[in-house]
Amino acid sequence: MNQRIQLASLDDQRNVAAREAVRQRISWPANLTPANVTYHSRGHVLLIGSAHTAYSAARLLQGRGLASLTLLMMDEPEQQSALSGGSEPLIERRFSTEQLQQLHVSGHLGAFHVELRPVEGDVLNLAQALIERSDFDVVLDMTGAECSINTPPWELPPPGYVALDWATASNPGEVLDGVAELIGEFDKPRYFQVNSDLCAHSSSGNIGCTRCLDVCPADAISSYKGRIESRIEIDPFLCQGVGSCTSACPTGAIEFRLPETRRQQDTLSTWLAAYREAGGQVPVVRFITQDSLDAERQTGVVTPGFILDAPLEELGAAGHDQWLTALASGAAEVRIHLHEAMPPRLSAFLTDQLTQARSLLEALGHDAARIQLIEPSDSDARDALPVLTPLTDAALALPEPDKRQRLNRVLEHLATLGTPSGERHPMPSGAAYGAIEVDSVACTLCYACVSNCPTPALSAGGDTPSLSFREADCVQCGLCEKACPEDAISLLPGFLAAPERHVRHVCHEEAPFECISCGKAFATASTVAAIKQKLAHHPYFAGEAMTRLEMCEDCRVKDVWKTMIRDPDAQLKV
Repeated sequence: MNQRIQLASLDDQRNVAAREAVRQRISWPANLTPANVTYHSRGHVLLIGSAHTAYSAARLLQGRGLASLTLLMMDEPEQQSALSGGSEPLIERRFSTEQLQQLHVSGHLGAFHVELRPVEGDVLNLAQALIERSDFDVVLDMTGAECSINTPPWELPPPGYVALDWATASNPGEVLDGVAELIGEFDKPRYFQVNSDLCAHSSSGNIGCTRCLDVCPADAISSYKGRIESRIEIDPFLCQGVGSCTSACPTGAIEFRLPETRRQQDTLSTWLAAYREAGGQVPVVRFITQDSLDAERQTGVVTPGFILDAPLEELGAAGHDQWLTALASGAAEVRIHLHEAMPPRLSAFLTDQLTQARSLLEALGHDAARIQLIEPSDSDARDALPVLTPLTDAALALPEPDKRQRLNRVLEHLATLGTPSGERHPMPSGAAYGAIEVDSVACTLCYACVSNCPTPALSAGGDTPSLSFREADCVQCGLCEKACPEDAISLLPGFLAAPERHVRHVCHEEAPFECISCGKAFATASTVAAIKQKLAHHPYFAGEAMTRLEMCEDCRVKDVWKTMIRDPDAQLKV
């Protein structure tokens, strides 16, 4: 199961041939989405910084076909800094440091909304005031550490927003060349799609899962409050395809449009089977960005034959579910090759995913070192021989369309290949693993929890009123806990490494309460008792009217009509 490899027995030429056979037979699924997000930019550029940097940048941008240059400067320009010779309109304004700190910038290439929001006074749209347009097309922010303008907490700034520290930039002219090229129409894929029916974000006015909101470094995801419910929305103009949202989503509500997550999982399993059939040994799956892979090839890097590269748009596009899929399909190890200048939230996300993956492996009786993060320049770790043999040499089929079901199949398979502890293991905060605890004394089986649960984890009983739960389906969104009017539910986080995780069990059940008029079962005794207690002092249920709460809906209506017929002037009690 965790057998050590006899290193001398490895034949890398054999592995290279097997890897090439895999590449010839099966392609990694590429993002095939048609370019259906279009940016329109005429080249109205806003430059923000000191007079020296603003003029220096403007000189290099003049005569490049831009529609206009607007300079917001933090100090008075020196006389020798004056500009001349440009064909584009040039607007110059001096702002105090305090005013620059009141600037608010939002938007994207072709539609940057820049407002001056003073502590007192009206909000001023700068594009409207200075160039008679609603927005700027490009923002060049050269304020650096001198002054901080207000922008959303971007870790990945949107297309068209360029930050340039003139004092430390090695080649500011190269950056400005890129600014000058931001004219025209630019297309990109609409990377993700959202299935609101699967989303665990909101129900009955309560907020549950926020995992996608927490991990997006481009701040492209928002919680939009509609008339009835809040829902997750992705701004396609801000989205840059990092993929951490789809990996963090426990239900599959967010996924790549093309390729879908399931195609990547299926390809991993197929690759590993084809590699074995071609005679390959101890495969290591390396998740790496396509850009990093291209850079390696350009510099002549040749990796050992046992390394199978899974190229991604960004590393966040594959989370611990896919890493574990590779191990369950016969990979000896999984390596996630990091790259330079990763957004902090993406780095934190991958670290969290690694912790989750290793906790699951340990709980199921496997060596946690089978999954590793590789630093960008660590070629030794990249090319190191695997230490352990694969867990299996059999292909893994994942026929289920649902993300959670596929993950559960992977975990069940890893359990059969290991020695599960049979205990509940702690997981990182926010992990989508755990159970619930139901206070049977407080629970009235109102089923508010069932109606709010976004997965099949909670279910109502049939003929006998009951509440049942299957832990494998629970994503710990907390909507059941928030929806319960009796505060009878609490979350119990952690991964249960035991078969009971997949078994549905009854949390609470009661005998049905039968209608006092017709004898039909319509509720539970605790539900009727709770309602009677809450309405005991309500004037509409005074006297004999209280007995209607012990009737089914049909008999209750009949009783109301009988009362009205006997006494037409009687106050209707409902």
